[in-house]
Amino acid sequence: MSSDVQAASDDRRKYEFRKVIEELKDFEGSGTQLVTIYIPEDRQVSDVVAHVTQEHSEASNIKSKQTRTAVQDALTSIKDRLRYYDTFPPENGIVIFSGAIDAGGGQTDMVTRTLESPPQPVESFRYHCDSEFLTEPLEHMLEDSGLFGLIVLDRREANVGWLKGKRIEPVKSASSLVPGKQRKGGQSAQRFARLRLEAIDNFYQEVAGMADDLFVDKRHELDGILVGGPSPTKDEFLDGDYLHHELQDKVLGKFDVAYTDESGLKDLVDNASEALADQEIVEDKRHMEEFFEKLNTGEEATYGFEQTRRNLIMGSVDRLLISEDLRSDVVVYECPNGHEEYEVIDSRHSTPDHECSECGEPADADERDDVIEHLMSIAEQRGTDTKFISTDFEKGEQLMDAFGGIAGILRYSTGV
Repeated sequence: MSSDVQAASDDRRKYEFRKVIEELKDFEGSGTQLVTIYIPEDRQVSDVVAHVTQEHSEASNIKSKQTRTAVQDALTSIKDRLRYYDTFPPENGIVIFSGAIDAGGGQTDMVTRTLESPPQPVESFRYHCDSEFLTEPLEHMLEDSGLFGLIVLDRREANVGWLKGKRIEPVKSASSLVPGKQRKGGQSAQRFARLRLEAIDNFYQEVAGMADDLFVDKRHELDGILVGGPSPTKDEFLDGDYLHHELQDKVLGKFDVAYTDESGLKDLVDNASEALADQEIVEDKRHMEEFFEKLNTGEEATYGFEQTRRNLIMGSVDRLLISEDLRSDVVVYECPNGHEEYEVIDSRHSTPDHECSECGEPADADERDDVIEHLMSIAEQRGTDTKFISTDFEKGEQLMDAFGGIAGILRYSTGV
């Protein structure tokens, strides 16, 4: 799978996860009867089934009959879902939500949702029973994005590792043989300085070798590399071109860090927080700047649902730009004379009545769909990339507020 196709697939899955999480957050149980289970990929399904069976048995001690029945029904539903899996869960694990939610008027509805292969690995098994579903760990996974290489060094030691989302993983470390600044007796100052520079150079090469071993194979997935340490060490290291040339191009910046052991990796991430925040939206900014440039020339740009949909169907859209804050549905209406029309409405609102704009006849709602799913399906059929745009910067806000959250950069001018 190409990197572009994989990125589009990841974006779609994240959007689908985000939709489910928002739905789950709106659910409430009348008691502690909503069950959430996080299952890591290395946890045997049979062990989870045994745990659920034990919880089902212990639930018989719940005093409230309503809560007892709801919890046991939820656990039975979870066991039924687990039958679909073999020895282990899929990559990154599974999260299952099940319980009787408040449907109003004293009524309840049983819901069960299964989320396979979340964006980040489920780190540990977790069973949770409460009046709300436990969604926070999944929300953090969606916030966790990006893969960054980390290097901290001074002339005594170095550590190299990863920043995966918000998880810092130390991987390699090294200690130097660089002598102190005071020379031993019998050595000339000139000879001592030369030996010391050679030792520093050798150490920098060793650190670069660790970085190359760790990062080069992942260079096409890397979002950037952060380098930390005291001055002038980090400056000497970067200015000396010790890193592989493709990694050198990935360096986002160098940052002052007091410690160069494993704790220094955390300090590096903390001190680079502003650069990391900028990096998360740098691609979004690039897409929006290109869109506005095309829009200002009056060519190769489209916006709004109707116009963008028509261009998508024509196959003229290179990139579909969707605001991350867009929460709308599209309703397809058909009148007695066979005219078909589309209307975009807030996803929280009921389907409104509609009158055909061509013949004035009342039109019936034939279909209702999530507007993003609707547009993305057309985009996938036409080989169009979909980019979700953050609202955390001015032009991202404009996409949502001024263009209805939908726009596109065209392959060629269509006049549509």
